[in-house]
Amino acid sequence: MRFSNRSEAGKQLAKALEHYRGQDVVVFALPRGGVPVAAEVASHLGAPLDLLLVRKIGVPWWPELAMGAVIDGGKPAVVRNEETIRFAGISGSEFNSICETELAEIERRRRRYFVVCAPLDVIGRIAIIVDDGIATGATVRAAVAGLRQRKPAKIIVAVPVASRTAVAELQADADEVVCLLQPPIMGAIGYFYHDFAQLTDDDVVRLLAARSA
Repeated sequence: MRFSNRSEAGKQLAKALEHYRGQDVVVFALPRGGVPVAAEVASHLGAPLDLLLVRKIGVPWWPELAMGAVIDGGKPAVVRNEETIRFAGISGSEFNSICETELAEIERRRRRYFVVCAPLDVIGRIAIIVDDGIATGATVRAAVAGLRQRKPAKIIVAVPVASRTAVAELQADADEVVCLLQPPIMGAIGYFYHDFAQLTDDDVVRLLAARSA
């Protein structure tokens, strides 16, 4: 099974979340790829759309391999993948240095994205975190940990496709995990989309502006 594009995947995901329509929900996208998926979910549920600024902490010589992730907030939440850190031989100072670089990118994105809307209050509300797919799960686990600090009533992670291992781990962190496709062999997320074009900052701002109009 492959999705046509992120928007089509979002429409399918929204149907699986139908039972949240009419409830006090905030949909959170992980930029950039999760934004068009989340926009469809938010539209279908009649819910506001917000962002969670979270960044993967990649191995220096293999940036796509996540050794952790960080999400901004009152106190930045950091998730470490100890097995990957040991495998890559990464020292504590190396990890912290890359973490600081990613926090700087989060700050840049905050200044760019929140020109069109302010972060939403989620205290006591149902939070649905949406991305276009999950491989290792480190980024989404950081998103869940950071969002917990903002005291939502419930956190749901919703994605079109994810590895079985990531789903199992997230079920211990989130209150609910909704995943349409769990392939036996994950590989790259882009394999499960016919159109998996990279999004720009302008694309994110445009989608946010359309939802807040």
